[in-house]
Amino acid sequence: MSLTSLSTLSTLDRTGPRRITDLAAIEGVTQPSVTALVTALERSGLVERQSDPTDKRVALVALTPDGLDYLQNRRRAGAEAFAQLIGKLPADEAAALAAAIPALQRLRDLDNEERDPGGRAPGGRRTPE
Repeated sequence: MSLTSLSTLSTLDRTGPRRITDLAAIEGVTQPSVTALVTALERSGLVERQSDPTDKRVALVALTPDGLDYLQNRRRAGAEAFAQLIGKLPADEAAALAAAIPALQRLRDLDNEERDPGGRAPGGRRTPE
């Protein structure tokens, strides 16, 4: 799966259902590219299109339960691989990484704010990465 696909799934998890135009702006790609990406993710069963309760002319893209499971499994596998690598470090280097966690979390939050200055979509949620 491409990094843009994974990023899009993560955005939907963090912010809730979104319009394709919103996803294009957040991901920094063109609307036609996001439309093609969403179509592929939809065929894979990872996302679905839903009616916007505030505007019936608009479709929102949302994670499916399978999409959320896929994303969580990818995150878990990445975290486990990273933990194994950290386990190979000397104690002082592992401690230095642990001490950097708050700064890294702040960087993630700043990146999220830059990508989505309006905040989360109505009914959306933010979850730890």
